[in-house]
Amino acid sequence: MTARKSSTTRTPRRRSAKAAATATAKRSSTSRDRQQPEVKLSPPDYYLNRELSWLQFNARVLHQAIDERTPLLERLKFLAIFTSNLDEFFMVRVAAIKQQIAAGVTKKTPDGLTPPEQLDRIFETLHPMVAEQQRCFEQQVRPALEAEGIRIRHYSELTAAQKQYLQEYFESRIFPVLTPLAVDPAHPFPYISNLSLNLAVVVADPNTEAEHFARIKVPSSLPRFVPLQTDTQFVPIEDVIAHNLRPLFNDMTVKEYYPFRITRNADLEIEEEEADDLLQAIEKELRRRQIGKSAVRMEVTVDLNERIRERLKMELELQDRDIYEVDGLMDLGALMGLMKLDFPRLKDMPWSPVVPPRLQALDRRDDGSDIFAEIRAGDLLVHHPYDSFHATVLRFIERAAIDPQVMTIKQTLYRTSGDSPVIKALIRAAELGKQVAVLVELKARFDEENNIVWAKKLERAGVHVVYGLVGLKTHTKILQVVRQEGDRLRTYFHIGTGNYNPKTASLYTDLGVLSCDEDIGADMTDLFNVLTGVSRQSTYRKLLIAPTTLRSRMVELIRREIKHQSKAANNGSKGGRIIAKMNALVDPYIISVLYEAGKAGVEIDLIVRGICCLRPGVPGLSETIRVSSIIGRFLEHSRIFWFGNGGDDELYIGSADWMTRNLDRRVEAVTPVIAPKQKQYIQDMLGVMLADNCQAWNLHEDGSYTQRQPAPGEAPKGTHATLIERAMQQQTES
Repeated sequence: MTARKSSTTRTPRRRSAKAAATATAKRSSTSRDRQQPEVKLSPPDYYLNRELSWLQFNARVLHQAIDERTPLLERLKFLAIFTSNLDEFFMVRVAAIKQQIAAGVTKKTPDGLTPPEQLDRIFETLHPMVAEQQRCFEQQVRPALEAEGIRIRHYSELTAAQKQYLQEYFESRIFPVLTPLAVDPAHPFPYISNLSLNLAVVVADPNTEAEHFARIKVPSSLPRFVPLQTDTQFVPIEDVIAHNLRPLFNDMTVKEYYPFRITRNADLEIEEEEADDLLQAIEKELRRRQIGKSAVRMEVTVDLNERIRERLKMELELQDRDIYEVDGLMDLGALMGLMKLDFPRLKDMPWSPVVPPRLQALDRRDDGSDIFAEIRAGDLLVHHPYDSFHATVLRFIERAAIDPQVMTIKQTLYRTSGDSPVIKALIRAAELGKQVAVLVELKARFDEENNIVWAKKLERAGVHVVYGLVGLKTHTKILQVVRQEGDRLRTYFHIGTGNYNPKTASLYTDLGVLSCDEDIGADMTDLFNVLTGVSRQSTYRKLLIAPTTLRSRMVELIRREIKHQSKAANNGSKGGRIIAKMNALVDPYIISVLYEAGKAGVEIDLIVRGICCLRPGVPGLSETIRVSSIIGRFLEHSRIFWFGNGGDDELYIGSADWMTRNLDRRVEAVTPVIAPKQKQYIQDMLGVMLADNCQAWNLHEDGSYTQRQPAPGEAPKGTHATLIERAMQQQTES
């Protein structure tokens, strides 16, 4: 593996559109699987389709908006998340399948679908789902908001005084930034940017009666909802523009106007082997993304004029199935902005993460002890957002930055916040003369630009910045601190399941370990040498590392449970047992090994938030495999792997899902959890999730999901509410 650092040499050569499509399709269908072990796939009906499984996940997100138990403004949030999730699905997944079709790729998925068949199934599933989202908002959520005095008004409902106010608002705040673009022989069809909201306008010359078509882009820099002289009533900005078009088309007659929205392919295409300067190559590709690639979806109103519809479809090279009709407000992702409204009773109860008891004690002491002493006294397990990120991980980084005994800090950064205190601490450490090395992953999807900004800022401060490895994304979340203590150097570290991002740490559930274990510390040193230098390290003491050891070790651990199950059948010992929690289960080889375990009778519980391609409950194959998904207040993000091992259980946490990309095409680190108290905490947490009767959904053999419900007389047991309650109790007891 070769690291990429900044240089000022050549960038990748530009390829034709067809060549790019072919290369991308091949990468997504064949070459990316080069490290995956050869496996004879089971019959296709043993697998669920990846894309359709993801759509099922987004349907569960939508259900949170439909579910009346969800607080009203939180329902708006889930409608917005459904939309933003779907936008990314089109920009990446649908776009990739379209590229495969354009390149003539015929390779079937494990479930037996060709690219065209996948696309057909996606559209069949999506059209009714999008209609259901619109019904949820227009018929359920919008009326409920109005009952609370929160109104998104239709223009026809406004009084003359309100219309006059909006006209003045338009003239002073909106009109100066609008640019109507005509389409005629002298004006070619304008470029329509990705995810932009637009108005298609038809105007007529009153003298000649000739009609003209124009497009107006709704400025994304302005608030989507214009407040109507109050903080609880709004009018969509596109309606304000549409009803004040006359100044834009002087002496013309406005005949029709229709909102529409475009989604484009937004995945990056980097030939890393040809890029001597990865930073410069990605910057160039980001400019191409902004300029735009092919359109993959158009959202239109149900009453769109057929002539305009056909014109847009032709110019954007779309098919009928790429067009989604919206009966109501377009781009519900903008509803997230209404979460700022000051209606606490319409939101989840506020939650402030707690400080773990050991660190509370540290705060109370005044004897010069610090977080390093606490780590030496025993590993610290942190669980966000129940445990405070600021009081644990950020505290560790900030203390290391200023501690005079700290010699070196090394860290990987995949995603972080825009005003990151983590970056500030690393810069402070460099300014104080410490050796600071940071691997910034430039290929973190949709965070590339943000990461480039941070990388340059770190470099200017004297931090050694590495931009990643050729052919691999560095997805692992690790931080190493080397400290001079007497006549020896001691290595401290954090390894976790989530990003070093204080903002998402309050929304995502993640686990992390702060430790000074010597073997794992040595593994961390070896891994950073791989990341920043030239090393072919392939063995590690305790860490499981992708793409070298993680896959093979996971397979060994699963097959060890098969052996325990076989022994139990012969001598009555403890049988095989696996509990695994992750974001996605996709890899065909891992699934085939899980089927081996299922056939052998190993009891397996899989808690998979999103995509799951394994079919549970298939007679003779996976009858002992159960799959559930937890969707709720927090985004389940932690990855946990628990193996019974005949009573001598082993437990691991880390950054990797059981996906081919995580096992073969990313740098990942998974660490054992060794301390009995920490193992018990995680096992208890898994028990809470398996007992959940509110937020958990069961996956069935046919790929459908059913939400669990409390039995008659049974108390509700939601994962997030239960763990919040336990964290509060822990804080009180301390």
